[in-house]
Amino acid sequence: MEETIKQELLRKDRSYVWHPFTQMKDYDDRDHVLIERAEGIYIYDADGRRFYDTVSSWWCNLHGHGHPRIKEAIRQQLDRFDHIMFSGLTHAPGIELAEQLVSITPAGLNKVFYSDNGSTAVEVAIKMSFQYWQQIGRASKTKFAFLDGSYHGDTLGAVSVGGVQLYHSLFKPLLFHAHRMPAPDLRQARAAGPEGEREVAETALAQVRELFEREADTLAGFIVEPMLQGAGGMIMTPAAYLQGLRELCTAYGVHLIADEVATGFGRTGKMFACEHAGVSPDIICLSKGLTAGIMPLSATLCTDDIYDAFYDDYATQKTFFHGHSFTGNPVACAVALASLRLFEEECTLERAQDTIAALAEALGDIARLPHVADARQLGLVAAFDLYEDAERRRPFPPERRIGAAMYEAGFEEGLILRPLGDTLYYWLPLCATPDDIRDIAARTKRVLRRVLG
Repeated sequence: MEETIKQELLRKDRSYVWHPFTQMKDYDDRDHVLIERAEGIYIYDADGRRFYDTVSSWWCNLHGHGHPRIKEAIRQQLDRFDHIMFSGLTHAPGIELAEQLVSITPAGLNKVFYSDNGSTAVEVAIKMSFQYWQQIGRASKTKFAFLDGSYHGDTLGAVSVGGVQLYHSLFKPLLFHAHRMPAPDLRQARAAGPEGEREVAETALAQVRELFEREADTLAGFIVEPMLQGAGGMIMTPAAYLQGLRELCTAYGVHLIADEVATGFGRTGKMFACEHAGVSPDIICLSKGLTAGIMPLSATLCTDDIYDAFYDDYATQKTFFHGHSFTGNPVACAVALASLRLFEEECTLERAQDTIAALAEALGDIARLPHVADARQLGLVAAFDLYEDAERRRPFPPERRIGAAMYEAGFEEGLILRPLGDTLYYWLPLCATPDDIRDIAARTKRVLRRVLG
């Protein structure tokens, strides 16, 4: 990009743009990295520098940037028609995608409600669960439960069931009350020895059981990020916990809502994270990878039992009065269909297993470095924590902003390393190869040495 054009764009960026999750004062004397193009696992800035997109552009991108099959699907759909409303009208991409989603999601999820991003998929799930209980005569069931450290989006309903205090505490006066439950953390399980995973799961489930025994008549649903809590610090949870939670929700008549906005579509090594525990939720929320991370689209799937509570004569007013302007956008649905075809035609999940194994080996190497502790992995997601004293888990002073320093140093090594506090993580696209992993790990070690000495 010509230098004059670049500088003018960056000037306008500082003048007009408010970036998400960003303290804009940090950029008073420096610029955001201006991206000019992307291809595969790489993104390129306006100076021609190349970076590994190790976080899949906020956990969205699946098959790499600019996949020709995805681009062709967009072109073909635009040649037919672009956006139309999805109430009173329908179209082939939306119909065919719904059929595909029902066929690949956990058993029993047979109805698909479209919206346009992860937060709204969660809002749909909350309202759907709430209205279901009202319409079957269980009007007292109005509350929800969630896990500490969970993140389900930034709209107010999603924030009400969010457990990341840094993001959510300010908005407490605007939120509805929900029950916060402890999250079983595999880091604690490993510290507890061979039986640690089972013990951590059982301890957390005992508190859920206690809540259900006391409050089941008031509880509509329990929302969970299955197996992996992302924004809370890449907290990985035991499969036994999800299995036990499913059993308790069934026994006490509480909807199990699985938020797979981030974990869905192969990122964890299986198509959906619920598969690691062999669990089917009552409601599942999907977005991000639904369109291979290319276009905004989300889907909330539910069981026939939930759907049937809304199916009645219009005069009963049991309609689900919820919708979005871009619900079921046909271009986005066409992209999602193309992405699902790629899974089958390119054997995407099968091919990813070698990359997952390479990531495990690389992570083990990084885990032996000073200041690194609690390395963990699920599929193509991996994370580790940085400490001033890793053995004693003594953190760096907050004012050192070690995670932020790692982020900045990552650019010098051709990496997008977006931290969560002093936790570094990879959230890799499914197109990553074992050679990519080895190169990314080598560059990460150089970043660690650059920042920590």
